[in-house]
Amino acid sequence: MAVRKLKPITPGQRFKVVNGFDAITASKPEKSLLAPLKKSGGRNSDGKMTASHRGGGHKRRYRIIDFKRTKEGAAEVLSIEYDPNRTAFIALVQYADGEKRYVIAQNGLEVGSSVQAGEGATPDVGNALKLKDIPLGTIISCIELRPGQGAVMARSAGSFAQLMAKDGKFVTIKLPSGETRLILGECMATIGAISNSDHQLIVSGKAGRSRWLGRRPRTRPVVMNPVDHPMGGGEGRASGGHPRSKNGIPAKGYRTRSKTKDSNRYIVERRKK
Repeated sequence: MAVRKLKPITPGQRFKVVNGFDAITASKPEKSLLAPLKKSGGRNSDGKMTASHRGGGHKRRYRIIDFKRTKEGAAEVLSIEYDPNRTAFIALVQYADGEKRYVIAQNGLEVGSSVQAGEGATPDVGNALKLKDIPLGTIISCIELRPGQGAVMARSAGSFAQLMAKDGKFVTIKLPSGETRLILGECMATIGAISNSDHQLIVSGKAGRSRWLGRRPRTRPVVMNPVDHPMGGGEGRASGGHPRSKNGIPAKGYRTRSKTKDSNRYIVERRKK
């Protein structure tokens, strides 16, 4: 996978860096695995705006992804596709009985590759195994927190975790954030790092591309009025006081995690500040 820097024939292309999409092999999604996707524009059921800077954007359809990997047996990768709803690429796989499913694509997964899940699977890229069956030091992604829940961690482009140790019914995982924590060995994980690792190098080049993604312009809190934001108001160019959110919660170093949270006992080492 590579990125392309465009020749600036328009102002919006001057700093634009786009994905080369070298790994993409299909231009149209599998119709049977599509679902409608409604936008809220940041509004709740009363029509009140509760999330700022959202709205507009290109119309999308949701790709139904198999995060649980419950179906055993080998499946062939038919295509690697773009998914507008996530940063990672997805892979369309077909099982021996003809059933097709979408899974998150790992780096190195290609058309014709075979992927497997469950007891008999080998620790190869794209295969999903229980954490207790994965060798130590293996790079993994799409990790469950609770058995049968489905993958919730290390799912975005280029992210991965590492299996550090096994102790009883728990395994120790080093997560992308730098946090080290215990997870039950019965939880599933997929071998390999997530695809599209060049996503972080992409530069939009113009404000319009953010609008296509459904992101509206953001006003700096310092220039607002006191009624609109805790950092607003003041005579002239006031600094705005201590950085904080619209709800008054301090930013930059203030810890919001509960000290009595039940899962604290599973965290071996906190993420880096």
